Amino acid sequence: MAIQMRNKRDTQFSTASMSDLVFLLLIFFMLTSTLVAPNAIKLLLPSSNSKTMATQNVTIYINKARNYYVEDRRVDPANLENVIYSIIRGDTDASVVLRSDKTAPVQDIVVVIDAVNNINSKHGTKHKVILATKPKK
Repeated sequence: MAIQMRNKRDTQFSTASMSDLVFLLLIFFMLTSTLVAPNAIKLLLPSSNSKTMATQNVTIYINKARNYYVEDRRVDPANLENVIYSIIRGDTDASVVLRSDKTAPVQDIVVVIDAVNNINSKHGTKHKVILATKPKK
């Protein structure tokens, strides 16, 4: 006499809830990836072995066409000091990150450093300029 079970186990698996989960994750990553602001200005940064990490208050870009950008706004070099000071006015020791194309002349970098030094001497602050580089491979 064979004993039979009254309740049979179902061996099928429903993937409907799994596909819902995949779509929710896809939507989540699509939304969060649009919030990340990529570098809008294409630059070839110089290479370096040093790793200096600092909080950045202002980012200045110099492309190979020698155009200056403070954040995403194009700025004339003569007006650079005023634009930088309008952003870091409340801080006494802000960091200005300079992202310069490796083919840009050194004089363009000196213009930014001089602008920050003029702000420091006029207002008695201790702002610093950090040159951004890409790591060597």
